[in-house]
Amino acid sequence: MPAPSHLDPRLLRAFATVAEELHFTRAAARLYVAQQALSRDVRRLERELGAELFVRTTRQVVLTADGERLLPYARRVLEAQDDLLAAFGQARPLLVDLNSPGLVTGRRVLHRARELAPEQELMARYESGLTGAAGELLAGRLDASFGRFAGLPPALRAGLEHQPVRYEPMAVVLPEDHPLASLEAVPLAALAGESVYAGAGNPRTPEWTDLARLLFEGRGIAVAPALPLAVGDEEFERIMAKTRHPVLAVVDFPAMPDTVLRPLVDPVPLSPVSLVWRRGLAHPALDALRRAAIEVAAGEGWLERPVGGWIPAIDADVMAL
Repeated sequence: MPAPSHLDPRLLRAFATVAEELHFTRAAARLYVAQQALSRDVRRLERELGAELFVRTTRQVVLTADGERLLPYARRVLEAQDDLLAAFGQARPLLVDLNSPGLVTGRRVLHRARELAPEQELMARYESGLTGAAGELLAGRLDASFGRFAGLPPALRAGLEHQPVRYEPMAVVLPEDHPLASLEAVPLAALAGESVYAGAGNPRTPEWTDLARLLFEGRGIAVAPALPLAVGDEEFERIMAKTRHPVLAVVDFPAMPDTVLRPLVDPVPLSPVSLVWRRGLAHPALDALRRAAIEVAAGEGWLERPVGGWIPAIDADVMAL
Protein backbone atom coordinates (compact mmCIF):
# COMPACT_ATOMS: atom_id res chain seq x y z
CA MET A 1 0.00 0.00 0.00
CA PRO A 2 1.46 3.45 -0.92
CA ALA A 3 2.24 5.79 1.98
CA PRO A 4 -0.55 8.29 2.71
CA SER A 5 0.09 11.85 1.56
CA HIS A 6 -1.80 13.35 4.49
CA LEU A 7 -2.85 12.25 7.97
CA ASP A 8 -5.57 14.06 9.89
CA PRO A 9 -4.10 15.12 13.28
CA ARG A 10 -7.42 14.16 14.86
CA LEU A 11 -6.74 10.52 13.95
CA LEU A 12 -3.27 10.73 15.46
CA ARG A 13 -4.71 12.23 18.65
CA ALA A 14 -7.23 9.38 18.86
CA PHE A 15 -4.42 6.85 18.44
CA ALA A 16 -2.11 8.52 20.97
CA THR A 17 -4.83 8.77 23.60
CA VAL A 18 -5.76 5.10 23.25
CA ALA A 19 -2.05 4.21 23.36
CA GLU A 20 -1.70 6.11 26.64
CA GLU A 21 -4.83 4.69 28.25
CA LEU A 22 -4.78 1.22 26.64
CA HIS A 23 -8.54 1.39 27.13
CA PHE A 24 -11.02 2.70 24.54
CA THR A 25 -13.69 3.77 27.04
CA ARG A 26 -11.27 5.85 29.13
CA ALA A 27 -9.68 7.33 25.99
CA ALA A 28 -13.10 8.32 24.63
CA ALA A 29 -13.94 10.03 27.91
CA ARG A 30 -10.67 12.00 27.77
CA LEU A 31 -11.43 13.18 24.24
CA TYR A 32 -15.14 13.87 24.93
CA VAL A 33 -16.23 11.65 22.04
CA ALA A 34 -18.34 8.53 21.76
CA GLN A 35 -16.41 5.26 22.01
CA GLN A 36 -17.85 4.19 18.65
CA ALA A 37 -16.48 7.34 17.00
CA LEU A 38 -13.06 6.82 18.61
CA SER A 39 -12.89 3.22 17.41
CA ARG A 40 -13.87 4.36 13.92
CA ASP A 41 -11.05 6.95 13.88
CA VAL A 42 -8.47 4.36 14.96
CA ARG A 43 -9.65 1.93 12.29
CA ARG A 44 -9.46 4.70 9.67
CA LEU A 45 -5.87 5.49 10.71
CA GLU A 46 -4.98 1.80 10.48
CA ARG A 47 -6.45 1.65 6.96
CA GLU A 48 -4.58 4.77 5.85
CA LEU A 49 -1.26 3.47 7.22
CA GLY A 50 -1.88 -0.10 6.15
CA ALA A 51 -0.88 -1.32 9.60
CA GLU A 52 -2.57 -2.81 12.64
CA LEU A 53 -1.84 -0.55 15.62
CA PHE A 54 -3.58 -2.38 18.47
CA VAL A 55 -4.40 -5.92 19.45
CA ARG A 56 -7.87 -5.82 21.00
CA THR A 57 -9.30 -8.54 23.19
CA THR A 58 -12.25 -8.56 25.58
CA ARG A 59 -9.78 -8.08 28.46
CA GLN A 60 -7.13 -5.69 27.20
CA VAL A 61 -5.78 -3.40 24.49
CA VAL A 62 -2.08 -3.76 23.56
CA LEU A 63 0.06 -1.81 21.12
CA THR A 64 1.46 -3.80 18.21
CA ALA A 65 5.02 -3.32 16.99
CA ASP A 66 3.72 -0.88 14.37
CA GLY A 67 1.80 0.96 17.07
CA GLU A 68 4.93 1.25 19.20
CA ARG A 69 6.82 2.57 16.17
CA LEU A 70 4.13 5.16 15.34
CA LEU A 71 3.66 6.54 18.86
CA PRO A 72 6.74 8.82 19.12
CA TYR A 73 6.05 10.25 15.67
CA ALA A 74 2.40 10.91 16.56
CA ARG A 75 3.42 12.66 19.77
CA ARG A 76 5.84 14.95 17.92
CA VAL A 77 3.16 15.89 15.36
CA LEU A 78 0.62 16.61 18.12
CA GLU A 79 3.11 18.65 20.13
CA ALA A 80 3.84 20.74 17.03
CA GLN A 81 0.13 21.22 16.43
CA ASP A 82 -0.40 22.30 20.05
CA ASP A 83 2.47 24.79 19.73
CA LEU A 84 0.95 26.18 16.56
CA LEU A 85 -2.46 26.57 18.18
CA ALA A 86 -0.91 28.25 21.18
CA ALA A 87 0.78 30.73 18.86
CA PHE A 88 -2.21 31.49 16.64
CA GLY A 89 -5.38 29.84 17.91
CA GLN A 90 -5.97 32.11 20.90
CA ALA A 91 -5.47 35.25 18.84
CA ARG A 92 -8.39 34.44 16.55
CA PRO A 93 -11.94 34.09 17.86
CA LEU A 94 -14.04 31.08 16.91
CA LEU A 95 -17.03 32.28 14.87
CA VAL A 96 -20.10 30.23 15.79
CA ASP A 97 -23.32 30.52 13.78
CA LEU A 98 -26.46 30.13 15.92
CA ASN A 99 -28.84 30.36 12.91
CA SER A 100 -31.28 32.89 14.40
CA PRO A 101 -31.50 34.91 17.62
CA GLY A 102 -33.77 33.27 20.17
CA LEU A 103 -33.15 29.64 19.21
CA VAL A 104 -32.09 27.68 22.27
CA THR A 105 -29.93 24.73 21.18
CA GLY A 106 -26.89 26.50 19.80
CA ARG A 107 -27.08 29.26 22.39
CA ARG A 108 -27.00 26.75 25.27
CA VAL A 109 -24.00 24.94 23.81
CA LEU A 110 -22.15 28.19 23.15
CA HIS A 111 -22.78 29.41 26.71
CA ARG A 112 -21.38 26.18 28.17
CA ALA A 113 -18.33 26.30 25.86
CA ARG A 114 -17.53 29.79 27.13
CA GLU A 115 -17.64 28.42 30.68
CA LEU A 116 -15.34 25.53 29.76
CA ALA A 117 -12.80 27.74 27.96
CA PRO A 118 -13.00 31.26 29.44
CA GLU A 119 -9.59 32.11 27.97
CA GLN A 120 -10.96 31.60 24.44
CA GLU A 121 -13.14 34.01 22.47
CA LEU A 122 -16.24 32.44 20.89
CA MET A 123 -18.26 34.93 18.85
CA ALA A 124 -21.89 34.35 17.85
CA ARG A 125 -23.08 34.91 14.30
CA TYR A 126 -26.55 34.50 12.74
CA GLU A 127 -26.78 33.02 9.22
CA SER A 128 -30.43 31.79 9.30
CA GLY A 129 -29.87 28.25 8.00
CA LEU A 130 -27.24 25.56 7.71
CA THR A 131 -27.17 25.61 3.91
CA GLY A 132 -26.47 29.33 4.03
CA ALA A 133 -23.79 28.80 6.64
CA ALA A 134 -22.13 25.86 4.87
CA GLY A 135 -20.54 28.01 2.17
CA GLU A 136 -19.21 30.35 4.84
CA LEU A 137 -17.79 27.41 6.77
CA LEU A 138 -16.01 26.01 3.73
CA ALA A 139 -14.63 29.45 2.88
CA GLY A 140 -13.30 29.93 6.41
CA ARG A 141 -15.54 32.91 7.15
CA LEU A 142 -17.36 30.88 9.81
CA ASP A 143 -16.00 28.11 12.01
CA ALA A 144 -19.07 26.24 13.30
CA SER A 145 -22.82 26.13 12.89
CA PHE A 146 -25.85 24.10 13.97
CA GLY A 147 -28.48 22.40 11.85
CA ARG A 148 -29.72 19.43 9.89
CA PHE A 149 -26.57 17.87 8.44
CA ALA A 150 -28.42 15.25 6.36
CA GLY A 151 -30.24 18.07 4.55
CA LEU A 152 -27.05 19.39 2.97
CA PRO A 153 -26.04 18.34 -0.55
CA PRO A 154 -23.36 15.62 -0.55
CA ALA A 155 -20.84 18.02 -2.10
CA LEU A 156 -21.13 20.31 0.92
CA ARG A 157 -21.16 17.49 3.46
CA ALA A 158 -17.90 16.16 2.03
CA GLY A 159 -16.01 19.22 3.27
CA LEU A 160 -17.62 19.30 6.70
CA GLU A 161 -17.73 17.25 9.89
CA HIS A 162 -20.59 17.02 12.35
CA GLN A 163 -21.47 15.88 15.84
CA PRO A 164 -25.12 15.07 16.76
CA VAL A 165 -26.47 17.40 19.44
CA ARG A 166 -30.25 17.14 19.63
CA TYR A 167 -33.44 15.58 18.36
CA GLU A 168 -35.52 18.72 18.80
CA PRO A 169 -39.33 18.21 18.93
CA MET A 170 -41.13 20.19 16.29
CA ALA A 171 -44.06 22.55 16.76
CA VAL A 172 -46.41 24.81 14.85
CA VAL A 173 -46.96 28.54 15.23
CA LEU A 174 -50.64 29.44 14.81
CA PRO A 175 -52.54 32.74 14.72
CA GLU A 176 -54.11 33.02 18.18
CA ASP A 177 -57.62 32.86 16.66
CA HIS A 178 -56.88 29.74 14.57
CA PRO A 179 -59.28 26.82 15.27
CA LEU A 180 -56.36 24.66 16.46
CA ALA A 181 -54.93 27.31 18.79
CA SER A 182 -57.08 26.12 21.70
CA LEU A 183 -55.35 22.71 21.72
CA GLU A 184 -52.42 22.11 24.07
CA ALA A 185 -50.76 19.98 21.38
CA VAL A 186 -51.65 19.67 17.70
CA PRO A 187 -51.92 16.19 16.13
CA LEU A 188 -50.34 16.13 12.68
CA ALA A 189 -53.59 14.80 11.25
CA ALA A 190 -55.32 18.00 12.37
CA LEU A 191 -53.19 20.00 9.92
CA ALA A 192 -54.58 18.12 6.90
CA GLY A 193 -55.80 20.64 4.36
CA GLU A 194 -53.54 23.39 5.68
CA SER A 195 -50.66 25.12 3.88
CA VAL A 196 -47.86 25.39 6.42
CA TYR A 197 -44.97 27.78 5.95
CA ALA A 198 -41.56 26.04 6.06
CA GLY A 199 -39.20 28.50 4.38
CA ALA A 200 -39.95 27.52 0.77
CA GLY A 201 -37.86 29.65 -1.58
CA ASN A 202 -35.37 30.74 1.07
CA PRO A 203 -31.94 29.81 -0.38
CA ARG A 204 -30.40 29.69 3.09
CA THR A 205 -32.77 27.08 4.56
CA PRO A 206 -33.66 24.40 1.95
CA GLU A 207 -32.74 21.69 4.47
CA TRP A 208 -35.69 22.83 6.63
CA THR A 209 -38.12 22.93 3.70
CA ASP A 210 -37.02 19.44 2.69
CA LEU A 211 -37.63 18.17 6.23
CA ALA A 212 -41.14 19.66 6.09
CA ARG A 213 -41.90 17.97 2.75
CA LEU A 214 -40.83 14.61 4.14
CA LEU A 215 -42.99 15.15 7.22
CA PHE A 216 -46.08 16.34 5.32
CA GLU A 217 -45.91 13.67 2.61
CA GLY A 218 -49.02 11.46 2.65
CA ARG A 219 -50.67 13.51 5.41
CA GLY A 220 -52.59 16.00 3.25
CA ILE A 221 -50.48 18.94 4.45
CA ALA A 222 -49.03 21.33 1.89
CA VAL A 223 -45.83 23.33 2.10
CA ALA A 224 -46.88 26.96 1.73
CA PRO A 225 -45.51 28.60 -1.43
CA ALA A 226 -42.50 30.87 -1.39
CA LEU A 227 -42.95 34.30 0.16
CA PRO A 228 -40.86 37.45 -0.10
CA LEU A 229 -37.65 36.81 1.81
CA ALA A 230 -38.03 38.52 5.17
CA VAL A 231 -34.85 39.73 6.86
CA GLY A 232 -35.12 40.28 10.60
CA ASP A 233 -37.73 39.30 13.18
CA GLU A 234 -39.96 42.31 12.55
CA GLU A 235 -40.25 41.68 8.83
CA PHE A 236 -40.82 37.95 9.34
CA GLU A 237 -43.61 38.62 11.84
CA ARG A 238 -45.20 41.16 9.47
CA ILE A 239 -45.21 38.76 6.51
CA MET A 240 -46.61 35.89 8.57
CA ALA A 241 -49.35 38.10 10.03
CA LYS A 242 -50.29 39.06 6.50
CA THR A 243 -50.48 35.52 5.12
CA ARG A 244 -51.80 33.87 8.33
CA HIS A 245 -50.16 30.59 7.39
CA PRO A 246 -49.30 28.21 10.23
CA VAL A 247 -45.51 28.10 10.56
CA LEU A 248 -43.51 24.91 11.08
CA ALA A 249 -41.13 25.49 14.00
CA VAL A 250 -39.46 23.80 16.97
CA VAL A 251 -40.61 23.75 20.56
CA ASP A 252 -38.08 26.41 21.59
CA PHE A 253 -39.08 28.83 18.82
CA PRO A 254 -39.22 32.41 20.15
CA ALA A 255 -42.64 33.99 20.73
CA MET A 256 -44.29 36.03 17.96
CA PRO A 257 -47.02 38.63 18.56
CA ASP A 258 -50.64 37.46 18.25
CA THR A 259 -49.64 33.80 17.85
CA VAL A 260 -49.42 30.63 19.93
CA LEU A 261 -46.79 27.89 19.75
CA ARG A 262 -48.09 24.34 19.98
CA PRO A 263 -46.05 21.10 19.97
CA LEU A 264 -46.85 18.59 17.24
CA VAL A 265 -47.83 15.05 18.24
CA ASP A 266 -49.09 11.72 16.89
CA PRO A 267 -46.26 11.21 16.01
CA VAL A 268 -43.81 13.66 17.59
CA PRO A 269 -41.72 14.93 14.64
CA LEU A 270 -38.06 15.56 15.45
CA SER A 271 -35.70 18.08 13.95
CA PRO A 272 -32.16 16.58 13.99
CA VAL A 273 -29.57 19.16 15.05
CA SER A 274 -25.83 18.68 14.67
CA LEU A 275 -22.83 20.82 15.47
CA VAL A 276 -21.10 21.30 12.10
CA TRP A 277 -17.59 22.54 11.33
CA ARG A 278 -15.09 22.61 8.49
CA ARG A 279 -13.24 19.33 8.00
CA GLY A 280 -9.71 19.53 9.40
CA LEU A 281 -10.35 22.66 11.49
CA ALA A 282 -8.13 22.72 14.59
CA HIS A 283 -8.88 25.34 17.24
CA PRO A 284 -8.93 25.00 21.03
CA ALA A 285 -12.28 26.77 21.20
CA LEU A 286 -13.76 24.17 18.82
CA ASP A 287 -12.63 21.47 21.24
CA ALA A 288 -14.49 23.32 24.02
CA LEU A 289 -17.58 23.68 21.81
CA ARG A 290 -17.61 19.95 21.10
CA ARG A 291 -17.19 19.09 24.78
CA ALA A 292 -20.00 21.51 25.63
CA ALA A 293 -22.31 19.90 23.06
CA ILE A 294 -21.72 16.47 24.62
CA GLU A 295 -22.28 17.78 28.16
CA VAL A 296 -25.44 19.74 27.44
CA ALA A 297 -26.95 17.00 25.27
CA ALA A 298 -26.33 14.40 27.98
CA GLY A 299 -27.65 16.62 30.76
CA GLU A 300 -30.81 17.54 28.89
CA GLY A 301 -31.44 14.14 27.29
CA TRP A 302 -31.34 15.80 23.88
CA LEU A 303 -30.23 12.66 22.05
CA GLU A 304 -32.90 10.42 23.55
CA ARG A 305 -35.53 9.85 20.89
CA PRO A 306 -39.09 9.65 22.25
CA VAL A 307 -40.99 6.43 21.65
CA GLY A 308 -42.76 6.77 18.32
CA GLY A 309 -40.84 9.92 17.42
CA TRP A 310 -40.67 10.61 13.67
CA ILE A 311 -37.45 11.26 11.81
CA PRO A 312 -36.53 10.60 8.15
CA ALA A 313 -34.46 7.48 7.56
CA ILE A 314 -31.62 9.50 6.03
CA ASP A 315 -31.38 11.61 9.18
CA ALA A 316 -31.46 8.57 11.46
CA ASP A 317 -28.53 7.11 9.50
CA VAL A 318 -26.50 10.34 9.51
CA MET A 319 -27.12 11.02 13.21
CA ALA A 320 -25.97 7.49 14.07
CA LEU A 321 -22.58 7.95 12.41
